[in-house]
Amino acid sequence: MANLQITGILEKMTGKDKDYRYMATSDLLNELNKETFKADADLEIKLSNIVLQQLDDVAGDVSGLAVKCLAPLVKKVSEARVVEMTNKLCDKLLNGKDQHRDIASIALKTIVCEVTTQSLAQSILVSLPPQLIKGITRDEHRDKCECLDILCDVLHKFGNLMATDHELLLNALLSQLNSNQASVRKKTVSCIASLASSLSDDLLAKATIEVVRNLRSKGVKPEMTRTNIQMIGALSRAVGYRFGPHLGDTVPVLINYCTSASENDEELREYSLQALESFLLRCPRDISSYCDEILHLTLEYLSYDPNFTDNMEEDTDEESHEEEEDDESANEYTDDEDVSWKVRRAAAKCLAALIVSRPELLSKLYEEACPKLIDRFKEREENVKMDVFNTFIELLRQTGNVTKGQIDMNESSPRWLLKQEVPKVVKSINRQLREKSIKTKVGAFSVLKELVVVLPDCLAEHIGSLIPGIEKALNDKSSTSNLKIEALIFTRLVLASHSPSVFHPHIKALSSPVLSAVGERYYKVTAEALRVCGELVRIVRPNIQANRALRQATLGTLNSLIVAYGDQIGSSAYEVIIVELSTLISDSDLHMTALALELCCTLMADRRSSPNVGLAVRNKVLSQALTLIKARCYRVKPFWPYIQSQCVAVLCLAAGDQKCSSTVKMLTEILKDDSSANSAKQHLALLCLGEIGRRKDLSSHVHIETIIIESFQSPFEEIKSAASYALGNIAVGNLSKYLPFILDQIDNQQKKQYLLLHSLKEVIVRQSVDKAEFQDSSVEKILKLLFNHCESEEEGVRNVVAECLGKIALIEPAKLVPALKVRTTSPAAFTRATVVIAVKYSIVERPEKIDEIIYPEISSFLLLIKDHDRHVRRAAVLALSTFAHNKPNLIKGLLPELLPLLYDQTVVKKELIRTVDLGPFKHIVDDGLELRKAAFECVDTLLDSCLDQVNPSSFIVPYLKSGLDDHYDVKMPCHLILSKLADKCPSAVLAVLDSLVDPLQKTINFKPKQDAVKQEVDRNEDMIRSALRAIGALNHISGGDCSLKFKSLMSEISRSPTLWDKYYSIRNE
Repeated sequence: MANLQITGILEKMTGKDKDYRYMATSDLLNELNKETFKADADLEIKLSNIVLQQLDDVAGDVSGLAVKCLAPLVKKVSEARVVEMTNKLCDKLLNGKDQHRDIASIALKTIVCEVTTQSLAQSILVSLPPQLIKGITRDEHRDKCECLDILCDVLHKFGNLMATDHELLLNALLSQLNSNQASVRKKTVSCIASLASSLSDDLLAKATIEVVRNLRSKGVKPEMTRTNIQMIGALSRAVGYRFGPHLGDTVPVLINYCTSASENDEELREYSLQALESFLLRCPRDISSYCDEILHLTLEYLSYDPNFTDNMEEDTDEESHEEEEDDESANEYTDDEDVSWKVRRAAAKCLAALIVSRPELLSKLYEEACPKLIDRFKEREENVKMDVFNTFIELLRQTGNVTKGQIDMNESSPRWLLKQEVPKVVKSINRQLREKSIKTKVGAFSVLKELVVVLPDCLAEHIGSLIPGIEKALNDKSSTSNLKIEALIFTRLVLASHSPSVFHPHIKALSSPVLSAVGERYYKVTAEALRVCGELVRIVRPNIQANRALRQATLGTLNSLIVAYGDQIGSSAYEVIIVELSTLISDSDLHMTALALELCCTLMADRRSSPNVGLAVRNKVLSQALTLIKARCYRVKPFWPYIQSQCVAVLCLAAGDQKCSSTVKMLTEILKDDSSANSAKQHLALLCLGEIGRRKDLSSHVHIETIIIESFQSPFEEIKSAASYALGNIAVGNLSKYLPFILDQIDNQQKKQYLLLHSLKEVIVRQSVDKAEFQDSSVEKILKLLFNHCESEEEGVRNVVAECLGKIALIEPAKLVPALKVRTTSPAAFTRATVVIAVKYSIVERPEKIDEIIYPEISSFLLLIKDHDRHVRRAAVLALSTFAHNKPNLIKGLLPELLPLLYDQTVVKKELIRTVDLGPFKHIVDDGLELRKAAFECVDTLLDSCLDQVNPSSFIVPYLKSGLDDHYDVKMPCHLILSKLADKCPSAVLAVLDSLVDPLQKTINFKPKQDAVKQEVDRNEDMIRSALRAIGALNHISGGDCSLKFKSLMSEISRSPTLWDKYYSIRNE
């Protein structure tokens, strides 16, 4: 029945009446779009013939409908019919009448677009490319553009399926770069770029060599040169990092053309700068050696304006400038034939590419580029001015990325360098806010917004000069909603990031236009104005947060006053303070509670306090403190015994010597009961003895050290650990007696050595925390013992030795640093590793006197990263990671030398992989796994603290790419690094995105063996989620959709319900 209906439609489509043909073709289109439509072999032939016939219909609307019919028809007929239609259309395109050529071209594009299966694509590709090549290479110009258009679509979609034709296609296309027709050359550039992404490295090299040869040829017409420069840029955009090896041939040529072009050849300069921009973004690793030259070039052409001389004087009187505004705008220079603005725009974009791709050049950019950019805010061409603004915003964002989490602002810090430029930025931006152009003012507020985000408190001294610009943007009748929203967002950000006192003189001037904006008809303006009102209320009347900050400051001040001037404050005042403090002790604000309790302790510890003070604390504070402890103890369950033991120790000391002594005896009796049911009591008893012994000499209790050391024999690990802790802390109470005992036991008790070293560590750590010093003789004895154990076969022993050495170094840096350095050349690998780990333990977050002593010697320790022993290399990597986290400024100068060595540790070393024969089966052991994992984790830390010293491009490929395809333990940190790089250095990631897809795809599609245990299944699930998290970060990169492989990966994820559910849940975390 359906076929009869179609037959009727086909008959009407051949009628003489144009309207009948149109309606019949429309009916056919509706039928073809039905999912239930099916055609037999005969009907397929009729359909394909009639649709092709209708393409030539004299009525344009009928032929247009026929083209639309092709899209569903391709999916409803056999492959043979599609191939036949393609061949007929090709023949019509190449040999048909002129009036039919355009519609044949559109029809072919439609068919190519609708081919979705690989088998159909391969069938079409047998005959289509040769015919298109024939059309491209023959002398007639008439159908070259159409053939090039179609071929571009074919290559873009199926280029990887045409490998056998690549060389033929490339040769045909390269010859067209010399065509006399500009449209042919332009379309050829697009075609070669589409082909390039699937070319082999050899053919890519051939294409590049040919284009460079054309560029170097003398006597070539300028338009041909411009085409070849465009071709270079298009190639790099198409193939990304694969173009890197050819930069040595191309960059010098482009720079030469840029600088030597005639004054009127602006397009040549523009295309050269655009190509350099592409190199910076797509080949960031290989372009490194040319960055300085490109920087100077962009700065030179950022102000390139041969037809205009800016003789305007600097704005010295901001008020008078406003009156001259109309005259200035009226007299502004214009010249429709002047296209030098294209060069300035290309220079600004090239500089932006340099900024986003080279975080390590940030300080240099502030010295050389920042002043120039600020000066170019005065750019006369509005579109170029927007690009200058955007380039400066990229500089600000890169500063935020590089300095995120950094507190120090030394004179080499990008944030410090930016702060020096703030007055110039504000002065220049104020001039832009007085311009008539809405677009300019929106751009100016965008700059200010980013400035406040990166440097929150930088505008305190400039608020007064910015207020008129804000008022004008909000009050001026010509202001658009977009401008008002931008002005309000900036106002909110600046109010939120500065101290309220800064705005008090300007409240009236600010509030009037803001309140006026609340009444705007457009809801987005009203909403933003209300948000600003919320900030204004906070400034006029500080909220609870401000009161909280005030209370915290008050508590700290009272504490200091009582310590220093307690004798001038009466006890009655103490009692009043305690009553007030009792109201601050609450589970809802633990920081405030801690300050209140600390002040209570200070009050009670003051010897001038009367008994009433203690009574007031007991009545008003103690009950609340105990309630708080009960409420919180379940949250600190693992630490609860330690908290209990400290409380017991303090109570013992407060109760007096006699009660303290009886408590110690009771605790030692508990230890003598060795029944397993008593283990919890023994654990707590040991911790209590340690806490009491740390505060009070327990040498009067004979053989207490022997009683404690007997607990080393316990079958319970937590009791052994508590005994080690107790012995070390008791030694702190009487070093002269117990320290020699511990040292002697370490030498003589081999089986107990590990626990005894932990006891020694407790002694040393406590001394370093209390800033106490050992006697010289004790230090010598300790060092001799520790250095003797550096070569221990047990890793646990070596780690404790290293920690002890590191903590002694905090106490005696002048003595320890040289002693550690000497041993970096020890023939024993374990000794070299131990001293490097010792240095790791000596680097803490707070400033220490060791910092300036170790600074000149750091390289001696960290350069052991190239040691021949893997244990030493891993120790150096761990030490570097600690430096990067705690004291990055100490190592920044060494990073150019250290980073290549660190990256080398991420590579799988075959010599570290061995096979262990276990009889029935063999087991492969990778001894380099832990080293690779540590190296990647170190890079992760460096990206947080030293991004301005790291060149991400040289790391991503090949090192990160290799890590993404490594062992589970290596993949996980690599996924985190990739996510971080996608956020901080998107251009570097985008340049090599195609090469990162395969390892990620392999990871998310990995299936454990059927007999895998639950732990393996769970680990694999964690790894898939980790990879999807990284893919989500990549998906946020602007421009990521240019990567066909990444688009294919996202499509694959969306088609898999399991993967999509995981990806969706991760995206919404």
